[in-house]
Amino acid sequence: MAPALTQDDWELLRSTAVEAMGRAYAPYSNFPVGVAGLADDGRLLSGCNVENASYAVGLCAECGLVSDPGAHRRWSPGRRLVRRLPRGDAHAVRPLPADPLGARRRAVPHPDTGGRALARRDPAAGLRGGRPDQGSTMTEQHDVVDIIRTKRDRGVLADDQIDWVIDAYTRGVVADEQMSALAMAILINGMTRPEIARWTAAMIASGERMDFSGPARPTSDKHSTGGVGDKITLPLAPLVAVFGIAVPQLSGRGLGHTGGTPDKLESIPGWRADLSNAQMLAQLDDVGAVICAAGAGLAPADKKLYALRDVTGTVEAIPLIASSIMSKKIAEGTGALVLDVKVGSGAFMKTREDATELARTMVDLGTDAGVNTVALITDMSVPLGLTAGNALEVRESVEVLAGGGPQDVVDLTVALADEMTRAAGKTVGPDELRAALADGRAMDVWRRMISAQGGDPDAPLPTAAETQTVVADAAGHLEHLDAMAVGMAARRPGAGRARKEDPVRAGAGVELHARPGDKVTKGQPLMTLHTDTPERFARARESLVGGWRIAPQAPARGPVVLDRITAREA
Repeated sequence: MAPALTQDDWELLRSTAVEAMGRAYAPYSNFPVGVAGLADDGRLLSGCNVENASYAVGLCAECGLVSDPGAHRRWSPGRRLVRRLPRGDAHAVRPLPADPLGARRRAVPHPDTGGRALARRDPAAGLRGGRPDQGSTMTEQHDVVDIIRTKRDRGVLADDQIDWVIDAYTRGVVADEQMSALAMAILINGMTRPEIARWTAAMIASGERMDFSGPARPTSDKHSTGGVGDKITLPLAPLVAVFGIAVPQLSGRGLGHTGGTPDKLESIPGWRADLSNAQMLAQLDDVGAVICAAGAGLAPADKKLYALRDVTGTVEAIPLIASSIMSKKIAEGTGALVLDVKVGSGAFMKTREDATELARTMVDLGTDAGVNTVALITDMSVPLGLTAGNALEVRESVEVLAGGGPQDVVDLTVALADEMTRAAGKTVGPDELRAALADGRAMDVWRRMISAQGGDPDAPLPTAAETQTVVADAAGHLEHLDAMAVGMAARRPGAGRARKEDPVRAGAGVELHARPGDKVTKGQPLMTLHTDTPERFARARESLVGGWRIAPQAPARGPVVLDRITAREA
């Protein structure tokens, strides 16, 4: 007899099936189906339907499910599938009266219904004419090529065009190459404020909305637009939780030359990024802080587009950055949000003007949605701290939580914590926040937070098999150290991704031995490159050419926080 599954198990199956549905190829029926299954050894499997012009040779989602173990060589002899669950609707599995694939229909037990049901997404949502007759081919409301042309020619997209293209891309009707073309047109020609607001709303509507009103503590969240060595979330979340504030930190994977918080934390043995909604809420109640990957049900359109932007040169598009961040943060349901908008060579925003535009756009989106939102514009012309790379940054974060660490990391952590506590209605102040780092209170929350997600806070962190030192070519003061150069030197040895499918290497990265303003001698180590694949050293060193400058005089050091953007006066 199959073992009974908990509600958390079912939620994980649901979210996995939703993610699988996003990979479906269903241009003929327009009925994408996702299915998830659990093997008796605890492994989670998934599949989606793949149609052919001849229905008879298409593959149903369950075929993909049973192929999954073999495709990934992870099926153990004698193992069997104990539970499977198709999932398509963003909120609840429901019985449907008909299956467009006819003979491929499958009936699956579900604990909420007590019966048997096939779950799939309603493809008629947002389309004229409602649900098509069973077995017919659906007529789409718009032609994606027309939408691409409109934005290519600097036109303004109508609300129904935006609603449709986001929905159709999520369903697989709009192909990656078509959305890539639209994203590039948006990057080049921009969007109006109403367009961005509608695009964000459509992204939110593609999935579920979370509710953090359950925890007794007020909630406050932070999001960074990404930078080099930006490990601030790691010490920040436990620090804010010390003061009775729940911090639901849903973070994304590495994008471009920037690192992803889940990628960093996965270098801790046992730590897991994927939690169900129920597990997140329970951890917020118990620990006060959770850092995890956004679930597949939260703005699934953004999950597809986020990965696509990374490999198509459209990461820097302000409308897409703003809608990506704010769709998830608004859907997440936090009460307050502090944005860290970075500017400089190592940021996606290179100029103060662009950073201010992005910050203003996001603050307006959050405020209009009822979220108490504020943004800090912070310097990213120089890497944050002394490390760039997953395990290296975790180690440095632990140093900050132990009362030490680089001063710029401590200063920015405290500045953001001050904003988060104030936004949540707490009066704490920078002095008390620094004291919580120095006396171990924040470290105590960190250890509980890591342990709650299966991690061992005492386990040794991974180290790279090979290192190579870069030395100063002259004596003087390090006048400049380019953040982008360091970021690429970390990415190329394996700390980041060149393609969305690429894994990251936990021990890869760059360790700095000097910062701008420091006095150096000729031949002194400036940085150490870390990698498991020494053949990548040459490419990493190429990215550092022209990336630093040594001068006779020490440069003046500017502040980390450059500006503060708040909601407009009513």
